[in-house]
Amino acid sequence: MNKLTNINVRAEHPIMSAFEIKNKNPLSAESIDAVYSGRREIIDLLRGDSRKLLVILGPCSIHDEAIALEYAERLQLLVQRYKDRITLVMRAYFEKPRTTVGWKGLVYDPRMDGSNRMEEGLLLARSIMCQITAKGIPVATEFLDPIVPQYIDDLVSWAAIGARTTESQIHRQMASGLSMPVGFKNGTDGSVQIAIDAMKSAQSPHTFIGMNLNGQISLIDTTGNPHGHIVLRGGNGHTNYDRETLISVVEKLTQANLRPNILVDCSHANSGKQFQNQQNVWKAVLAEYKSGDAGIMGMMLESNLNEGSQSIPTDLKGFDRSTLKHGVSVTDQCISFEETEDLLRIAYDALS
Repeated sequence: MNKLTNINVRAEHPIMSAFEIKNKNPLSAESIDAVYSGRREIIDLLRGDSRKLLVILGPCSIHDEAIALEYAERLQLLVQRYKDRITLVMRAYFEKPRTTVGWKGLVYDPRMDGSNRMEEGLLLARSIMCQITAKGIPVATEFLDPIVPQYIDDLVSWAAIGARTTESQIHRQMASGLSMPVGFKNGTDGSVQIAIDAMKSAQSPHTFIGMNLNGQISLIDTTGNPHGHIVLRGGNGHTNYDRETLISVVEKLTQANLRPNILVDCSHANSGKQFQNQQNVWKAVLAEYKSGDAGIMGMMLESNLNEGSQSIPTDLKGFDRSTLKHGVSVTDQCISFEETEDLLRIAYDALS
């Protein structure tokens, strides 16, 4: 091999193709129905054919299968209870972008011990999604690595492109070929134009180098994704869910010949990263939603079985995950399931 290549590569470990992993965890009839109906309902909302409220909710990140399924079991009752006014989609986030270093999510390090068994992580992530959707619950995720969608995209009803990657050409190209609606977050500095540019780009056809289901490097030709929309999450220490900002975003989207669809993230900078503030954002945005002219079609909550968050080491080698508190986030702070129920009940009554 040329001595100028792989200078900083320690090792290479081939893993199963997306085709092989999908065959190990195929979709049940119930999962197919949940994924399809979830996508269909969201598309109807984006087109203005439905006045239901979209709510993306669930753990900031999934780090434990049992906790995720316990959350899904409890959420299943609410999906049925509120389905005539609210479309509930559970967050199943397995990739976490890091500002510097740290645990990058269940797909990358499923054992949380620094062993980085990604093949195991992909199998586990897909298994969890299969089990959640089999309960009739559509799922949402954030796509970070452009190869990961090949392994789990058929299970996703709504996808996010995060604040750190919305400006990335690679992620815009990837989004143009995704089969589900995609929410583009505003930049970490609060810039909305970045997300608007991403929506325009993802609407268009692209050709790029990617990987097919059999693991072969391929040229990928896409048709463009017409179901992009903006996710406001605040930025640079400021919120962006106030009425003045919402109306301004509606005007910018309209000027760009994009449908004025806005989903407000009640967490992140909009809550000052304090879980107690999510309810304040929720109630304020709900009032704007009822006004009917602020472009709001949905909201996002970071919610877990129990409130708050817990710290884990940056270097996880030797970490004993049995010391973790049950149902508490290991990344961003989340509200409890009980508070989640209260907020959904408030919204359901308000939408009567």
